[in-house]
This record gives sequence, structure tokens and C-alpha cells, in this order.
Amino acid sequence: MVPSGDAPSVPVEDATGADAASAMSGRPLRKVARVVLLDGRDRILLLHGHEPGDPADDWWFTPGGGLEGDETREQAALRELAEETGITDVELGPVLWRRVCSFPFAGERWDQDEWYYLARTAQTATRATGLTELERRSVAGARWWTCRELARAHETVYPTRLAELLRTLLDEGPPSTPQTLDTEIV
Repeated sequence: MVPSGDAPSVPVEDATGADAASAMSGRPLRKVARVVLLDGRDRILLLHGHEPGDPADDWWFTPGGGLEGDETREQAALRELAEETGITDVELGPVLWRRVCSFPFAGERWDQDEWYYLARTAQTATRATGLTELERRSVAGARWWTCRELARAHETVYPTRLAELLRTLLDEGPPSTPQTLDTEIV
């Protein structure tokens, strides 16, 4: 993914992703809810994923996934968190960031409109009990990261500026309106 500088902060209600969607050959954007889950020590939980046929092609990412049926993004965030981590004792907070991204995965191109929710928990043990068949082939585990560990990591992490975003969140608190991150296309 190649970021190109910060886009201005845009309230969730005003951001459509239409420009990014048209840049992606007119494919519809998959609506996604992600969770920036922090524990009592301000560590963030990331999942370790990889291309299903190539475990060496790996990266770290926040829990979350696509909306199902008529569920809200908040409902999807909590459902995905429970399925991917087993963590259900959370306090879901505001939307921190929005990002449009496009990437190849499992032989397909995924175009997504992602909303990142802040959440807090005291529950740190994880157990992925509701993974889909594709997730079982591509999620290798989970890890709690300190901001310092994340900033020093040489692994690929999405969104690409997560260490910087987390540092700002911990220093300044949640933004007054969701921040629109750069479109990332891999």
C-alpha cells in the first residue's frame, strides 16, 4: 500500500468514498467495521494474517470485517471482534478513522470502506472461535502490541500508519470527528 499524505478530516456522514471507488474501476465498496482494541495497559490487539497459500506473505491488522445483512457498523464491529478474538467484554467507543482501501487477497481484489472504532477491554485472553473457512486458512494468531513495539516493528501493518495513529490517539484522545485516512491501494 502506498499512502500519499493525509486527507483532511471529514465527518463520517460527509465522506462517501466516491472518488476512491471510481478510481477502483467502479467496483462497489465492501462496508467494513474494524476495532482498535486497547487493553488496560494501552496495548493494541492485532491479528496476524497471511495469504492463504503463502504464509510468508504476511501482515498484521486490526480485528474486523464486512457487514452482514442489515446490521449496523457497530453491530458488525462487535460481532467480528467476538468471532475473531473471543473478546466480548468491550466498551465500544467512537469512530476514530475512515479508510478506503483496495488489495489482492485469496485470488480476488477487495475494495473496502473501513470504519475504525475505538474499544476498550480488560479481557486480554484471545480465542478465535467464529472464523470463516477463509479466515481459518489465513489468520495465524493475535498479539497485543505496545505503541513502542508497533513503532519499531519491521513487519507489515495495516493501516500503514497505525503506529503514528495510535501514538496520537494515546497522547491526544479520540478525534472530535473521524479522521479520513489516505486511500491505500496495493
